[in-house]
Amino acid sequence: MLFLDRDDIKNVFNMKDAIEADKIAYSIFSDGKGESPLRTNFESKSEKGNVLFMPGYVGDLGVAGLKVVSVFPNNDKHGLPSISGTVMLVDDKTGLLKVILDGTYVTELRTGASTGAAISLFARKGSRIACLFGTGGQAESQFDAILAACDTIEEIRVYSRNKNNRVKFVDKMVEKYGTDLIKIVAANDKESALDNADIIVLATTSQVPVINGDLIKKGSLISGIGSYTPAMHEIDEKTLLKADKIYFDSKDAVLSEAGCFITPLKNGTISEDRFTGDIGDFINGKLIGRENDDEIIVFKSVGISVQDLVTGELIYKKAVEKGVGKQV
Repeated sequence: MLFLDRDDIKNVFNMKDAIEADKIAYSIFSDGKGESPLRTNFESKSEKGNVLFMPGYVGDLGVAGLKVVSVFPNNDKHGLPSISGTVMLVDDKTGLLKVILDGTYVTELRTGASTGAAISLFARKGSRIACLFGTGGQAESQFDAILAACDTIEEIRVYSRNKNNRVKFVDKMVEKYGTDLIKIVAANDKESALDNADIIVLATTSQVPVINGDLIKKGSLISGIGSYTPAMHEIDEKTLLKADKIYFDSKDAVLSEAGCFITPLKNGTISEDRFTGDIGDFINGKLIGRENDDEIIVFKSVGISVQDLVTGELIYKKAVEKGVGKQV
């Protein structure tokens, strides 16, 4: 059995690879060629954390698997990652466990790539300004995905409620990317972060909306990847009502898990006829995409196990090809 840690994966797989892997996964899922049951979510009430079990199977790839991922927002107080996980893949010809991957990094990659896929497919051409809400465990991969998916971005603004966190994160991104080709800014408030933004990425666990639809300009793309429980509401109702098109990674999963859709549906603020459908159906040619530069498009993702299986399998194949990893 092969074991692949974060460094092993980085050696063979980058964000652009992950974006293409997510597109393949979405296509497979929407074609019904992958089994991705709704995940099982156990809540740690004492720590306000969640432990999630995500099984799946893709017959065309000959792989079944399971990801166990934990999301504990308070872990940063203890110097621990807020998101941690393990991905295990099983060969469906032998039933043997063939690889264990660092699921924390796989999750970072494929979740960042979900935003990257949405940007590459739905963002207005020539988008220049992006903003990122949240500086937690998902923030860096979301930042990476913005730049990997859109080569016209000139400025990225970062906002979180904690000033020290956003300044620290911006300093890290400046060190990683420099400032010659892109301006990286720690926004003082939500309003300045959203001002004239073409791409808005939400990566928070907030229980109240973090954006205001009144401040969203025409032509914007909003990618929400943070809220994954009925109590979380990072996208506000005004944005949903203002959107011309709303896509999901999985409509069924989002409407089972994400509070920013469950609550307005329950209250009657929005109805399902406003929803365009799953991104995989667009990839497969069954739905239309952006039709003009004024359309506001929302993409909401809670994550599906097919993403982990496809991403993990492609990483595994590259690692075997290049002789990377540890045999155990």
